[in-house]
Amino acid sequence: MSVSSKCSDDGRDMVICVSGRFDFSDHKDFRDAYKGAANDAQFKLDLSGTEYMDSSALGMLLLLREHAGGDTCKIEITGCSEDIRKILQLSNFNQMFEIT
Repeated sequence: MSVSSKCSDDGRDMVICVSGRFDFSDHKDFRDAYKGAANDAQFKLDLSGTEYMDSSALGMLLLLREHAGGDTCKIEITGCSEDIRKILQLSNFNQMFEIT
């Protein structure tokens, strides 16, 4: 599993890419990926390379949402496979995140 991130020069736009398995073993890397962004940053999570996601990954998404401002934040999740999209929808994450 690999987590990478790219932040704009002003720290307001952050893209986080996750590839392979997205599970508890990635907790530190995922948290470190968004730590440098401004509190009011706009986040985009690219899951186009993600093959698997478990419940701990869902928890990490909630931690990202909390870091980004909770109900007032905007986080877009892109590139989901059909299986991952189904997991997110069954967990009602489509109500907290913009899934495209």
